[in-house]
Amino acid sequence: MQSPAHILILKLGDTLPDLAAELGDFEHWVAQGLHSSGLPLDITTLDPRANTSQLPAVATLLARRSGVVLTGSHAMVTDRAPWSEATARWLADAVPQGVPVLGICYGHQLLAHALGGEVWPHPGGLEVGTVHVEPTPAAAADPLFGPWLADLEADRFLAPVAHRQSVRRLPAGATVLARNAFEPHHAFSVGPCAWGVQFHPEFSAQATRGYVNHLSADVRTQGMCASGLMAQVAPSPQAARLLPRFARLVAERT
Repeated sequence: MQSPAHILILKLGDTLPDLAAELGDFEHWVAQGLHSSGLPLDITTLDPRANTSQLPAVATLLARRSGVVLTGSHAMVTDRAPWSEATARWLADAVPQGVPVLGICYGHQLLAHALGGEVWPHPGGLEVGTVHVEPTPAAAADPLFGPWLADLEADRFLAPVAHRQSVRRLPAGATVLARNAFEPHHAFSVGPCAWGVQFHPEFSAQATRGYVNHLSADVRTQGMCASGLMAQVAPSPQAARLLPRFARLVAERT
């Protein structure tokens, strides 16, 4: 019998209260996506905002052949909150030692910051809703993205987004794996087992609508049509498949 693959979810933020009451929080959505792989998984969640001393020793993760998923957050990496900076230092230790890491939105930005990249407010402001994202040629050879994109029938896929900040400079040696006209670094990899995605593979269409509605005043301030963005929200099955693919990648190491 196959032993469960261990995945640690680092909860870096909370979703909107009304969404949490109806759908659960970020860590629940991530866990649901991981479990959709159908593999036996041992998933635990830690919140470093409460106590960064809870972050496990890297040697423990390596011994368990664990993977790590970093959730999104309404915080800003540029605020340099003590818990965020401590988590960044932990990532800077874990990634070079070979712990598989997948960062989502804030987690994507924090991963880049931890490894020497730069995060700043996006000059274009807010990106929210369902958007098209294009894989780069390098994605086909990537151990996470290649198998995930193998069944992509077009040259782009739909993905949910909700972000104001962006990875403006990638860490040294990073490879861009996906982009669009607004966001040149929608996904990147560093080394053989660390990935960041600016889009949200864990978001359902309902969650995306919740964020479009919540940010509608900001959308209008930017000269965009909130009702138009709401009408464009759509299911994003290809993006959703990234989480079960990450679970399989971790399981393959066990």
